[in-house]
Amino acid sequence: MKLLGAILIILASTWAGIEWSRTVSERSRQLRQLKAALQSLEAEIVYGITPLSMACGHICRQVGHPVSWFFDSFRKKLDAGHSTAYEAWIESMDEVWKYTAFKQEEKEIMKQLGATIGQQDREHEQKQLKLALIHLEREEHEARNNQTKYERMFKSLGVLGGILLVILLI
Repeated sequence: MKLLGAILIILASTWAGIEWSRTVSERSRQLRQLKAALQSLEAEIVYGITPLSMACGHICRQVGHPVSWFFDSFRKKLDAGHSTAYEAWIESMDEVWKYTAFKQEEKEIMKQLGATIGQQDREHEQKQLKLALIHLEREEHEARNNQTKYERMFKSLGVLGGILLVILLI
């Protein structure tokens, strides 16, 4: 019975370590998706001269979750006739943010971008999108550094923490 309990403790702590490491790797994956989505948005707005709502609809089909959820929510709010694009942007961020692995830095970058989306001419929006992409590139670089630094450590801590707990309990 003690052996079964020890095995369950080690398995549970290993699973917790794997989940912690997954959140570290998930942030860099989602940042890549967000960058791809913003690059697509730039192409749709600047070169395709596509309305913002339609551009967001196209982006939803190109990127994975949870980034596509944000653009889908934003598109729906624009189609519903929200008072401003900025309000729709912020409300969409508030709805979807809890499902992402993003940090406060990415939220601030997206808020700054949202302040200009749909309110300026194409040239100015392109500049703002490029600026947001530069900031997101910096955040992605940091996320990749953290991933290489901490991912294996979290997995190891999960296993070793479980073993330590079993030793202390026995």
